[in-house]
Amino acid sequence: MAVPSSSTPVLSLRGATKRFGGLVAVNNLDFDVMEHQVMGLIGPNGSGKSTTLNLISGALRPSAGSILLRGAPITHLRAHAIARRGVARTFQLVRVLPSMTVLENIRAGAVFGHRRRWGHEADAFATQMAEKVGLAGKLAMRVSQLTYIDTKRVELARALASEPRVLLLDEWLAGLNPTELGEGIALVRRLRDEGRTILLVEHVMDAIRSLCDACVVMAAGAKIAEGTPDEVLSDPEVIRAYLGEEDA
Repeated sequence: MAVPSSSTPVLSLRGATKRFGGLVAVNNLDFDVMEHQVMGLIGPNGSGKSTTLNLISGALRPSAGSILLRGAPITHLRAHAIARRGVARTFQLVRVLPSMTVLENIRAGAVFGHRRRWGHEADAFATQMAEKVGLAGKLAMRVSQLTYIDTKRVELARALASEPRVLLLDEWLAGLNPTELGEGIALVRRLRDEGRTILLVEHVMDAIRSLCDACVVMAAGAKIAEGTPDEVLSDPEVIRAYLGEEDA
């Protein structure tokens, strides 16, 4: 059973805006992610979802607006400093170190993350995170030897090893076959049921419906809807912008 979300925002965006020259990729975006909540960030391709995650994680700096972690601004911080404060993420295109082993990749999260662990403690915690995501018995393998879903598991375990306050998942379920997709949804559900705070960018509607407490819908860089999955997915504007007229 999921841990109930609290009334305390862990992550807050206020007027978050990102311009690339004349292109406004994220436009005056406001939303809160509450503690123990799984928030879905959805919308058509090019709507600004990944750019939003890049703003939160510090890969990009906002052109305007503010981002707060537990009420403290992080807008001015670099990515490594934001990670140290408790924001971890995965990427659309998996980012791992292919020449290193599974254990070495995950250990990096424990060493450089929110709570810094070293030596045997880092190895022990990395092993726990590997087991959590289904990589038991593969710690000595090089990442280049793994299947696609297992490389995604490595990246997720590395993020978890940093013990984040907020976990950002950028289309973590993308590219999986039907069997892997079921395993992936079940894994994220277990993380949700542990009470983790997750911001989930995803196109898989089954995952959105089964995993998310609330959703923000983006189109052309702006928020067009916010509410429960059932509420936003039945909103006519969302259907037009995201699902298409055929699904109306």
